[in-house]
Amino acid sequence: MNETVQQVSDLRAFAGVALRRQGVVGAVAPSSRSLAQALTAVVPTTGPAVVVELGPGTGAISEAIRERLAPGSRQLAVEIDPGMVAHLRRARPWLDVLQGDAARLGALLDERGVSRVDAVVSTLPWTLFPEDVQESILGEVGRVLLPTGAFTTVTYLPAVPLARARRFRRRLRAAFDEVLTTGPVWRNVPPGLAFVCRRPVSRG
Repeated sequence: MNETVQQVSDLRAFAGVALRRQGVVGAVAPSSRSLAQALTAVVPTTGPAVVVELGPGTGAISEAIRERLAPGSRQLAVEIDPGMVAHLRRARPWLDVLQGDAARLGALLDERGVSRVDAVVSTLPWTLFPEDVQESILGEVGRVLLPTGAFTTVTYLPAVPLARARRFRRRLRAAFDEVLTTGPVWRNVPPGLAFVCRRPVSRG
């Protein structure tokens, strides 16, 4: 599939899920290459690694992850929408797509024989989720990350001043010992901020 045909296919898939599930799509367009590069900067480039993506959408971030990974690495993606799962499996057959809820991340990875990962990259629409769901997903991420691993996610600039976005940032800082903000990434619709999180805080 050439690049132009791929882009058209991705846009159609994105529009379909956005119309079908308006309550779980936080962006208005697939992620740009600039945002993808910001989010995937933590993906190891040497040695075999295991990287998981949460909410891969049409696969724009997946492509950027693939470009960084060394031979022998594993790349998995967790997607809840059946239509998007079908699109990803058709358009990106090299990607191991797990259909399910990111709040069950550990169980989904167990099904693939994976217990710990080097990086988790997410474009999930956090502010659309109830706070208990946010807590569950962040807890799952913390449990599967290796001690040297990193978690990256994004928030879009229009949401930054909102109370629910501020609460999510506080939740991130409570869940990880280190949370760094990079950006804004202006070459994205809408522009976004990337969070790089390391060293999950143990909940006992």
